[in-house]
Amino acid sequence: MNNFLFVAAENDAIPNCKAGGMGDVVRDVPRHISKRGDKVQVVVPSYSRLHKNGLFRTNLNFQLRGTVYTAELYEVLAKKECPNIVHYVIHHPEIEEGGIAHIYHDDPTEPFYTDFIKYVIFCTAVAEAIKMGAFGNLDVVHMHDWHASALLFLKTYHPSYKDLKKMRYVYSIHNLAIQGIRPFYDNYASVHNWFPDLQLDHEALKDPRYEDCINLMAVGIRLADAVHTVSPSYKEDVMLPSARPEFIGGESLEKDLQQANNEGRLFGILNASNYSDIRKQDKGFLYRNTIKALFRWLQDESKKYKADFLAHTGEKIMLYVDERPKFIVSSVARLTEQKFYFFKRSPEAFEKMLARLGKIDGIFMLLGTGDPGYEEFFREMSYKHKNFIFTNGQSEDLIDSIYLESDLYCMPSLFEPCGISQMLAMRNGNPCFVHHTGGLKDTVEHHVTGFAFDGVTYDEKVKNMVKNFSEALDLWENDKPKWKKIKANAKKVRFTWEKSLDAYYEKLYVL
Repeated sequence: MNNFLFVAAENDAIPNCKAGGMGDVVRDVPRHISKRGDKVQVVVPSYSRLHKNGLFRTNLNFQLRGTVYTAELYEVLAKKECPNIVHYVIHHPEIEEGGIAHIYHDDPTEPFYTDFIKYVIFCTAVAEAIKMGAFGNLDVVHMHDWHASALLFLKTYHPSYKDLKKMRYVYSIHNLAIQGIRPFYDNYASVHNWFPDLQLDHEALKDPRYEDCINLMAVGIRLADAVHTVSPSYKEDVMLPSARPEFIGGESLEKDLQQANNEGRLFGILNASNYSDIRKQDKGFLYRNTIKALFRWLQDESKKYKADFLAHTGEKIMLYVDERPKFIVSSVARLTEQKFYFFKRSPEAFEKMLARLGKIDGIFMLLGTGDPGYEEFFREMSYKHKNFIFTNGQSEDLIDSIYLESDLYCMPSLFEPCGISQMLAMRNGNPCFVHHTGGLKDTVEHHVTGFAFDGVTYDEKVKNMVKNFSEALDLWENDKPKWKKIKANAKKVRFTWEKSLDAYYEKLYVL
């Protein structure tokens, strides 16, 4: 039996520890490793809250900033118990809850300031736990995004953790655009402040653009035994330089990724979706679940500033409680540049899509939270367009209803490492309308399982977004047999973890 340790910022196998797709992967991959008879332990930060109902396991004592830090390791219960899987959280007062999904901080004046501090403490605590045998004898340590890569820094450079070199280290890139860049010196959230006794190898650790800074995403790519992108097409994308906004590629790390590829360490393996034991919602509850979510949020102290907007949304929804619109386009996503850049930069294009939808008595439903600028943009659009319904919150019941009752799922991502939403929509038989990029290339086939748009220039992409959206609605209006065939194809396609895990074991884990 092999023993794996997953180290990440998110884990949706436990309650209230997910902000995005990483949480899904850290939930699902261990379950499928477990089915193969191997053992998995998963550790994430406590964020000052997740340890409260946990079982205390041990104190972890380690040196940071020239003083002794003590963190606490807790075992916590999963939403669904699986054999050979144990979930842990690490608590320390400075590993704070953030404002984004109660996990991440947004530091607009000094990016990554607070998150750097908490993930340095977390990774050092994990290193100490590995050293003292809290997870047993490990074969593979699988780290996710920059939040976990300081573990590689420690095992490579820190004399206290040289024993960590004996196991295999795998590094997964979920979003290359978020890199964890901080100064080497002269800042509280700097490498030297937290590790004052270490001789820093600047050349091996530095950001390609800011030579006085460490880049923790780069550290993961440079120091791991295997590097993994979450789709094959995203692997190809990130080895090319970015040319924003027409193309999002390696984001300054393309040479590091090219080198990893040349060394046989870079692999693109598609994320997957679950097709059994899934949450199910009955049909016909979309608008009721919207109203329930809205009224729950209206009672939430932190959401009072949205009261007028929520009431406005509720007023629109009431029109459809008794009579369903003829066509529903939907999106469920974090409201960020990655997901909705085309809409915000070219609002006239989005308005043309809404106008075309209006001609068939259709509506566009968007559910999500995120960047305040994007929230405000969609709020304003919802005031202007009666067939655009913006639900600015999170609700699992409502999300399930949206996936179940939509006719077309819209995912116009500027870039997409893999994407899970399109898989969930297709699982329900919904064709998807996507930008032909990254993992969306690998999962949605134009006029076979959905519809795609692309272009050489930004203007061409936006023009084709509007045109191809209209063509998709034309097909629904005028060629019902072909539309039904595309729906059937979407529902039939399978992106299984069994297939992806075969590739994990063959290419990443190499046990």
